[in-house]
Amino acid sequence: MPKKNTPKLRVISLGGLNEVGKNITVFEYQDDIIIVDCGLGFPDNEMLGVDLVIPDISYLEKNSSKIKGIFLTHGHEDHIGAIPYVLRTINPPIYGTKLTLGIIENKLTEHVLDSKPQLICVKPGDTVKAGVFSVEFIHVNHSIADACCLAIKTPVGMVIHSGDFKLDLTPVDGDIMNITKLGELGNKGVTLLLCESTNAEEPGYTMSEKTVGASLENIFMHHTDKRIVIATFSSNVHRVQQIINTSEKYGRKVAVLGRSMQNIVRAAHELGYMNIPEGTLIDINEIKRFRPDQLTLVTTGSQGEPMSALYRMAFSDHDKVILDSNDLVVISAHPIPGNEKLVNKIINELMKKGVSVFQDNLIEVHVSGHGCQEELKLMHALTKPKYFVPIHGECRHLMQHRDLALQMGMSPENILVSDIGKVIEVDKNGIRFNGTVPAGKVLVDGYGVGDVGNIVLRDRRHLALDGLIVVVATVDIEERTVISGPDIISRGFVYVREAEELLCTVKEIATDALWDCLEDDITDWTHIKNRVKDKVSRYLVDKTNRKPMILPLIMNV
Repeated sequence: MPKKNTPKLRVISLGGLNEVGKNITVFEYQDDIIIVDCGLGFPDNEMLGVDLVIPDISYLEKNSSKIKGIFLTHGHEDHIGAIPYVLRTINPPIYGTKLTLGIIENKLTEHVLDSKPQLICVKPGDTVKAGVFSVEFIHVNHSIADACCLAIKTPVGMVIHSGDFKLDLTPVDGDIMNITKLGELGNKGVTLLLCESTNAEEPGYTMSEKTVGASLENIFMHHTDKRIVIATFSSNVHRVQQIINTSEKYGRKVAVLGRSMQNIVRAAHELGYMNIPEGTLIDINEIKRFRPDQLTLVTTGSQGEPMSALYRMAFSDHDKVILDSNDLVVISAHPIPGNEKLVNKIINELMKKGVSVFQDNLIEVHVSGHGCQEELKLMHALTKPKYFVPIHGECRHLMQHRDLALQMGMSPENILVSDIGKVIEVDKNGIRFNGTVPAGKVLVDGYGVGDVGNIVLRDRRHLALDGLIVVVATVDIEERTVISGPDIISRGFVYVREAEELLCTVKEIATDALWDCLEDDITDWTHIKNRVKDKVSRYLVDKTNRKPMILPLIMNV
């Protein structure tokens, strides 16, 4: 048993385990805390009306005086998207590479914060001292430029946080993952590896981003008579660069659609991560000056997002672009699990318009930014960790990554598959679970953060499934009489004109319930409303087998 007074490194994931997205990991040693990444997630089908999901940071708010910094691995939304919301309650220094901070600065212009964020730019190879921790940024390849993994020197040994990565030997920017540095750290001794698990089920290696370039070349070569519309992730700067390069080669002008795409292209160009030949990029308002076969449109909407530019074009709701049989749409992305129906909806609508559609299952127009099994094994082989915790993925991904580590020769007792909120302790005596901290999902709906919870979602589901019946009446409690009503208002339950008899009976039942209460000298408003609600609900279940939400509005004069 470890001694109680032995100082311990505590590792806590507040997101990113048993889920996709919302990545955030906390490292704590006595009075010092650092945070790695601070991402958001997207709502599932049960979260009606919810815009975004961010991590519960109540533990960090309670320990805000200990926080020495937030360290960012790269600029994807699932790693930085929650920062504007987190900065409302805590304001530690934020460390990230140039493009990552450029994207954050753009995001922060849309938010009003009480204090100015502390954004500190670093580059691969830099080391930042943060309390007892020293954090070194190490270059890796990913589907966004400037991605890093982190080597965190702690009092209990070296910890490697992989971030998101893949091994790309022919990257678009020519800068491969710093394998040498990872090998040096492994030779010196790595106590703990936290490694991403997104593609842990996929055998082999992830293909190079340049594979997409070859496919794009083929598309442009064989479709010189069409306007080409390419939907991809806005953050994939290298993908957009290849689209621009190929367009320029074939004499096409490029217009960028979608706010996030425009923002990131602008930031990447200004910061030197994209090279745009002069005269190639045009404003969307200029496209009427060119023939369709002289244009390439780069757009958001590869995941079928209902407010995206591609969605609006597909459903003839875009004010600048109308798609027809002269267009070829290329969807250069895999659907994120759960988005397949949204993507298929767009594809079907495009095909109804006679638009040609290419997607990844037809031609290689997308490659993942995450390492497959052989690349994950490489990370393990380079770092040779004593202990291992798989991160970033659903349970099946984490367990598959655990199996890979076992294949690499690790002992089962040295591998922990964790969950959000669980505390992992590491010291000279070993690694173990020890307790939990508050963790979960905070829902963002419009300007509201955290004001939509389980009860509100339950009511929304109720309304969505069964509709609403409102019973409006005015009574005089002192005189024990009904002054007016009850009137019955139906929304989302039945079509009123075709259910007049049903609603007339509901009105009679509500009237009887009110008179019964008054005659029995019941004057408690809650009791009266519950009596009306119960009587009406029982009747509707009996007659329709439906359970609409019953909302009695009883007023006294």
